[in-house]
Amino acid sequence: MEETFVPFRGIKNDLQGRWLCYKQDWTGGFKAGFRILAPTTYIFFASAIPVISFGEQLERNTEGVLTAVQTLASTAICGIIHSIIGGQPLLILGVAEPTVLMYTFMFNFAKERPDLGRDMFLAWTGWVCVWTAILLFLLSILGACSIINRFTRLAGELFGLLIAMLFMQQAIKGLVDEFRIPKRENTRLIEFIPSWRFANGMFALVLSFGLLLTGLRSRKARSWRYGTGWLRSLIADYGVPLMVLAWTAVSYIPAGSIPKGIPRRLFSPNPWSPGAYENWTVIKAC
Repeated sequence: MEETFVPFRGIKNDLQGRWLCYKQDWTGGFKAGFRILAPTTYIFFASAIPVISFGEQLERNTEGVLTAVQTLASTAICGIIHSIIGGQPLLILGVAEPTVLMYTFMFNFAKERPDLGRDMFLAWTGWVCVWTAILLFLLSILGACSIINRFTRLAGELFGLLIAMLFMQQAIKGLVDEFRIPKRENTRLIEFIPSWRFANGMFALVLSFGLLLTGLRSRKARSWRYGTGWLRSLIADYGVPLMVLAWTAVSYIPAGSIPKGIPRRLFSPNPWSPGAYENWTVIKAC
């Protein structure tokens, strides 16, 4: 990458280089036929599952102001814009632990200030994001991204290690929380007595490790010694999405005398219900 800090020169060079292969990126995907469906499905689940997980953590940390519905919607919108414009390939789409930490700190800061509070959190956060976008536009205009040449590969690998460790930390924390009573819940419900909490946690362990092991196993289906060739290829290409659907179906098996809250499920507010605009607007109209 050429180091240049002349305004708009970096953007001009990027547009000229991107325009040469922009059409090929779209036509090549359509010409690939059904072969493009396997990586697309894999990337979809690989992107959606962390967004749902961290969205659930955001809901807990922000007392329901931000939920998994908002994180899914924002990830979808940003992903569509990114795919159409064709931005940087290293751009992280979705929610990760650093993003959750930032919004949690902002929520705690706003809640403690009498001039902001919980009701003005979204409005204040919206303006923070606006000013952040303006600063990012200024950095791109001045070509600040060329500073990446000063960093070695070690820095990128360390950042990737950090993200991987944060993902594992969140997974372990989520499993431990399955044995506990969630916040803002009625502790007198039958599913929160010690025996049912233990059963819920153990079932969560079965679902989590079952999905992990079968997903990893299905990725190596092409080297299996049993099954026909097309079946092994099908499992290798679509094994992870199929395992997600299969273990989700397994989670609905408990019935009858099992309390309704076991296993625990993600609460997703209906965006079309009365009063749902409070989840999508930064401030109510007078």
